Amino acid sequence: MTVNDVEVVICGSGAAGETLAIELARRGVSFLLIDKAAHPFVGSRGKGIQSRTQEVFEDLGVIDKIIASGGEYPLQRSYTDDGPVDTNVIDMPGPTPDEPYHIALLVPQFLTERRLRERLAELGHAPHYDHELVGFDQDEDGVSAHIVTPDGARTVRARYLVGADGGSSFVRKALGVAFDGETLGVRAVVADVIVEGVSFEVWHRWGRGAADQIMLCPLYGTEMFQLMGPVPFGVDVDLSAQGLTALLRERTGRDDVLIQSVSWASVFEMNARLAETYQVGRVFLTGDAAHVHPPTGGQGLNTSVQDAYNLGWKLAAVLAGAPDRLLTSYERERRPIAEAVLGLSKRLLEAAKNRDMSRNRAVSQLDLGYPDSPLTLIDPQRTTGVLAGDRAPDAPVTGAGGVPTRLFSLFKGTHWTLIGYDVRAGDAPAARRDVHVHTIGERGDIVDTGRHVRDGYGLAPGQWVLVRPDGYVAAVAADLNVIDAYLETHLDITAPASARQEVIPAAYAASR
Repeated sequence: MTVNDVEVVICGSGAAGETLAIELARRGVSFLLIDKAAHPFVGSRGKGIQSRTQEVFEDLGVIDKIIASGGEYPLQRSYTDDGPVDTNVIDMPGPTPDEPYHIALLVPQFLTERRLRERLAELGHAPHYDHELVGFDQDEDGVSAHIVTPDGARTVRARYLVGADGGSSFVRKALGVAFDGETLGVRAVVADVIVEGVSFEVWHRWGRGAADQIMLCPLYGTEMFQLMGPVPFGVDVDLSAQGLTALLRERTGRDDVLIQSVSWASVFEMNARLAETYQVGRVFLTGDAAHVHPPTGGQGLNTSVQDAYNLGWKLAAVLAGAPDRLLTSYERERRPIAEAVLGLSKRLLEAAKNRDMSRNRAVSQLDLGYPDSPLTLIDPQRTTGVLAGDRAPDAPVTGAGGVPTRLFSLFKGTHWTLIGYDVRAGDAPAARRDVHVHTIGERGDIVDTGRHVRDGYGLAPGQWVLVRPDGYVAAVAADLNVIDAYLETHLDITAPASARQEVIPAAYAASR
């Protein structure tokens, strides 16, 4: 039998690869995170952090640092013949007990990825740069990854390989997975620049038509703006400070604006593409390797992070003994999400061509769920309240000791969570591995402060809610036998701790 060097090789250390690495690290899974680049990405490209991703980042332990690295989206100032007009492009209500993160954040991608690397460092890991995956072979037991490093070539043996290596993914191409979709007929320049002559408080936008627009968006947490605008096909674009100053002055009609320096710049063609499959044997695709989006609506990075968040706990569970079929749910859940988000991004791109940059709840990703997943236990009799497959809402609650807390605090971590609502004292099941049990009601450990759990979940007395490690509802049931059967089927979690034989360390046993 081949001895594995690590359990997982992750190719690509962007937001998806880093998220996956954090998920594996906090579960004690050994992995190698590699990137062919010599250093971390330095651009702002994916700068929008949507509400659902903020919830993910809370669970990963990085949300406060990421919020402190950026800020809320500014007002957009459009320059018209009648003068400048300021509008709020984000149309979302304020926070509620069940949705604590109500508005998109603006954080440059390089700062988001830096905060994720810092979290990874806290867990004792770091990406390996200048490590290029040049080939791989897989068999029934694992994957042999062939890597070129600064110290020479090496082969790493792993149980699984994950391609998180972007839209031009080597892993996807090596697998021969089709990447169907369309080129959207838009070529654009994006650059991180320091600009003289414009205020830092608003998102500036000039241009009447689709072809002559140009924008300067302040990058909070830095002194830079992100410059973005369409450029013609077949034309070389001067990405120097002088060249971008000329482009900016041409489209704004102002000679008082000056780009002093360029930190990063790129010219790209917008595409909407989706991988035919996310899994081939022991190799998986995640993030931009599985789907690419136009930048409108800030969906790409968010979808990528949530891909990795979904895949991470499933890989860890299977490596810990759960049935292999658990991994097939990754594609079943995430590919339809990417397909829907691609459609949204394309619609927003068409709106942006007509100067409509407004954003509503659809971009938040709060309403995305997994109702058709093989991991979702549907109760056909339940038609109201939170349903299996839905995102599990937050709620303020109080511990039996009188200390205020939240459901999200109870969910936080690598475990499943089972909540019994208004159940009788003593009805809670015995403890078991990887499942945290809480009861709300008489002599329960949690008090439903303000009845937000009841209202947010639509629960009746005696009902139980099983919440997955990634914060989605797996089942709502009144019969605990249903929950037991679910855990045994999908995770091979069977006997409660009280029913297992006591395990005594050998040294201690010998002394008795």
